[in-house]
Amino acid sequence: MTVSKNTWLGIGCGAVAGAFWGLVFLAPALANNFTPLQLSAGRYLAYGLVSVALIAPAWRRLARVLTRTEWRALAWLSFWGNILYFVLLARAVQVGGIAMTSLIVGFLPVTVTIVGSREHGAVPFARLLPSLMLSSAGMVCIGWHSLQGSSQGSLEGLLCALGALASWTVYAVQNSRWLGRLDHVTSHEWSLLTGVVTGAESLLLAVPAFAFAPRAHGTDEWLYFGAIVTGVAICASVLGNAFWNRASRLLPLTMTGQMILFETLFALLYGFFWEGRAPAPAELAAVALLVAGVLSCTAAHRIPAAAPA
Repeated sequence: MTVSKNTWLGIGCGAVAGAFWGLVFLAPALANNFTPLQLSAGRYLAYGLVSVALIAPAWRRLARVLTRTEWRALAWLSFWGNILYFVLLARAVQVGGIAMTSLIVGFLPVTVTIVGSREHGAVPFARLLPSLMLSSAGMVCIGWHSLQGSSQGSLEGLLCALGALASWTVYAVQNSRWLGRLDHVTSHEWSLLTGVVTGAESLLLAVPAFAFAPRAHGTDEWLYFGAIVTGVAICASVLGNAFWNRASRLLPLTMTGQMILFETLFALLYGFFWEGRAPAPAELAAVALLVAGVLSCTAAHRIPAAAPA
């Protein structure tokens, strides 16, 4: 049994995407005096502007080949995977902490893999069960650890993190299916088109986010805020999404979900560094179980080696 070159390339793209996406969990902590709505609106306005600039050379061709159905799909994908997801995630980080939020969202490998196991030609569910059990055990560890304080803040953070988990599961599954149907749009172009649509949708957030802000900010604070949301837009949205879409085309859906583990691992690394602490035993156990779950999933997707002539 062996693992194909495309599979290893897909895993590599998933790892790079996770490294960029992990920064998303740090941004709300860096700008904790801004609301989740402001962070979401600012990030996606920047994402939209950068995407417009990068997609401009190919815009006429794409406008001709894209149908109304595909534009509607982009609108829904942008809402579920960007707008709603980041509002919930930012609130979860601010009231529940980076570590708890990143590990709850780390349950994505389980939810996406379960959905992917129902796809035509997918690896049998029985072969995926060990990885699902390992990932689930990891989430039990972090759920127990995050609720030890039993504070209202941690409970609200947990609920927001679960909402982010649900919204991104919808996005991951539907985005993977659309990438499988498209042969006239590259994965990078699809990412930039998502950015353009997300930027347009974020205009609806901008008015309530900034016009009815709970507190005023000075010029230095706004410059700091702009630097953070622009950096996240370029790193996480433009570069991270491009690598993720490439991974989605190289890997089956049952394995694509497992690649989200890299986002969790990098978010934890950034979070522990930011908070200046070592991981708790339950967090270490959760990470080990999640890593074991991905390795188990990779093994389940091995293909028979070619027989010698």
